[in-house]
Amino acid sequence: MRYLLISDIHSNLAALEAVFADAPADLPIWCLGDLVGYGPNPNECIELLREKDVKCVIGNHDWATIDQTSLEDFNTEAKAAVLWTQAQLKSENLAYLRKLPISLVEGEYTLVHGSPRKPVWEYILHPTAASLNFAYFNTTYCLVGHTHIPVIFRLDQADGQARCQVEQLVEPGIYFLGDQRAIINPGSVGQPRDGDARASYAILDTETNTLDYRRISYDLIKTQTLMHQAKLPGRLIARLSYGW
Repeated sequence: MRYLLISDIHSNLAALEAVFADAPADLPIWCLGDLVGYGPNPNECIELLREKDVKCVIGNHDWATIDQTSLEDFNTEAKAAVLWTQAQLKSENLAYLRKLPISLVEGEYTLVHGSPRKPVWEYILHPTAASLNFAYFNTTYCLVGHTHIPVIFRLDQADGQARCQVEQLVEPGIYFLGDQRAIINPGSVGQPRDGDARASYAILDTETNTLDYRRISYDLIKTQTLMHQAKLPGRLIARLSYGW
């Protein structure tokens, strides 16, 4: 079975549409949270995901939008974007966000936004954090987002010792997952932070045990123009050009 893995869309409709146009049609879709925040099209992004019957967990920006966490946890620009998003969302799309779970288990895959230990908020950026999190999920693999950086953390238990190995997903291509337990991040659709401005996503093949990691260009200027028109913070607009 193959699944389309997406995360951190952040209300960037142009990027989301580019991913859907590039990916094989009719794949089941797993979304790792942060549907909204930062970008200019929160309603359109949610409605497109609802239309495609995506299985999705909630992210920290989604949580903030439905008043489940304090805005004091956000920097000035992110807070401004959350408040703008709250003012834009239709009631049915707010209701959709409120129904999103904080985690899902699909066969040998645990889905969360941040980490299995702290599903909404924890960033898994380094091997130390990844190592600590393997004790908090029971499946072979855990799929996460939140950092906007595509990476695989593998648990190597050779010689009776547990070590966390890091494989940064720099070049698009096929990555073999192996039989080691792993934490996998497909990167961000709507706001990459690995120095590559293209939308990031992956296709998981559970039969071949592979991850097809992909990048796709999108109409970045369209998104930035809409953000300017919405008077969203300039730093959020500028960073899209640089993938940071």
